[in-house]
Amino acid sequence: MPRPSSKDRLLDAAADVLLSQGAESLTLEAVATRAGVSKGGLFYHFPTKQALVAAMADRLTRAFDEALAQAGTRPGDFLRAYVEATIPERHTTATAPADRVTAALLAVLFVDPAQLQPLRERFAAWQARLVDDGVDPAAATAVRLAVDGWWAARLLGLGSPGPDLHEKTRRYLMEAIDRAAHD
Repeated sequence: MPRPSSKDRLLDAAADVLLSQGAESLTLEAVATRAGVSKGGLFYHFPTKQALVAAMADRLTRAFDEALAQAGTRPGDFLRAYVEATIPERHTTATAPADRVTAALLAVLFVDPAQLQPLRERFAAWQARLVDDGVDPAAATAVRLAVDGWWAARLLGLGSPGPDLHEKTRRYLMEAIDRAAHD
């Protein structure tokens, strides 16, 4: 497995600091320390905290777009890919790599809310694609909103379901997509 680039290590370190210590601890110094690089090495890639947060948000949307690009062409395939890219099949108490990347949303909220605009545009594009996925647009939107809420609950530790219920709930959503694709 290839070693992550310095830039990716810094972005991972920023997500780790944010999730383990909170938004108030997301400083360039803390990120450099967590990544094991000098502040100069950090400044080479990210001269400001805003630049770091913008890169976190960009990586989030690119990774999600790449996952969604794997969707097939059958009705509901894009919606299935949305669920798969957001909620892991198995419950885990560890922070999943996808959760570390999506910590970018928290960073954007606390550091540079102006960076929400590109994220809003991507979410609007994903929503438009879901509406055109060959299933009832209301069903697709209901599943998306359920998945987004579930993702937020997992990320923030807000009463997400335990292992058995996690798997049953995910299966229920996938079956709902299958039913909507056949209606």
